[in-house]
Amino acid sequence: MPRKRKTSSIYLDHASTTPVRPEVLEAMLPYFSETFGNASSIHKFGQKAKKALEDAREIVAECIGAEAKEIYFMSGGTESDNLAIKGIVHAHKNKGRHLITSNIEHHAVLDCCKYLEDGAYEVTYLPVDRFGVIDLQAIEKAMQPETVLISVMLANNETGTLQPISDIAKITRQRGVPLHTDAVQAIGKIPVDVDELGVDLLSISGHKIYGPKGIGALYVRRGTKFDPLLHGGHQERQKRPSTESVASIVGLAKAMELAREEMQTSSRRLADLRDRLERRIQERIPHTYLNGHPENRLPNILNMSFGFVEGESLLLTLDMQGIAVSTGSACTSGATEPSHVLRAMGVAAAVMQGSLRFSLGRDNTEEEIDSAVESLTEIVQRLRQMSPLYAEKMGR
Repeated sequence: MPRKRKTSSIYLDHASTTPVRPEVLEAMLPYFSETFGNASSIHKFGQKAKKALEDAREIVAECIGAEAKEIYFMSGGTESDNLAIKGIVHAHKNKGRHLITSNIEHHAVLDCCKYLEDGAYEVTYLPVDRFGVIDLQAIEKAMQPETVLISVMLANNETGTLQPISDIAKITRQRGVPLHTDAVQAIGKIPVDVDELGVDLLSISGHKIYGPKGIGALYVRRGTKFDPLLHGGHQERQKRPSTESVASIVGLAKAMELAREEMQTSSRRLADLRDRLERRIQERIPHTYLNGHPENRLPNILNMSFGFVEGESLLLTLDMQGIAVSTGSACTSGATEPSHVLRAMGVAAAVMQGSLRFSLGRDNTEEEIDSAVESLTEIVQRLRQMSPLYAEKMGR
């Protein structure tokens, strides 16, 4: 029987979502009651809300080295990705109907591209190496005169692997092709500066950085032409019409501001915890494998495969012991198909099915890491004892 755990619950799924920080909630509360005006109204109630909206826009822009007029508020990362991709290709359809992405993108990007393929657009899906990194030469070879957009994520949501976005930008700039990056997982974990990256569009989500759900942003470099997805109002300079959720926007700005202020210390601490987790798993549990790049990765994500067991069984058993992890992206947790990310990296099917993603957060401790490894070790041993493949491997 598993030993009793010291902690009642351990949350190691921060890449799926994070709790709203008290400071963020405090900043939001007045805009639900006291300053409740519509930011589009011209009376004092509306103008107070408008000022809060524009102050938040300034903060978000400053956090990524952009100008305030280059920030458009969205309902989250999915809408941001969709507006970036569809907005660009529709605005440039007379130039061409070809776009490039990678085959390890979040489904907000992949499904958007598949939709466009049904609408007479051509999409090239770039392969990755065993670490999940794109080959720059493959991008150059894939580009055509009709290419109107390249979309490559900054950090992978399943493995944490970082892509060479600034190097990709050098290629796209030479060809005059806009570059979009999904930075949803990267914001708040590593420095993100739009000029240093060289991107033309960048997607942000609030609930990955201790902000509220249902809010995000899209950075669009000044002079980049794109069409709106929605129609019906003048909000967000007619690029995203809808009454703005001022409270959520204020929350996003506060979360980004706090993340930027604490990033250096926080990222170092998260990397130490991640390395402790990885090291102790490998010391305690044989037949484990790291998925992703061992160095060029986010400080808070660790993706490991456990041979001879199924990831879903591990997840459910850990959950019964109060430990929350995931088998990949939260957006695909209901899917029965194996991870498209690990498959693209060439991970063997038998290894792939035993994968777990651990994503650490600001409140996790060394004690929680050690306790999680203790429980995980016992669970893996128990599940392997029921595996005929493991028995065969051990010669039993």
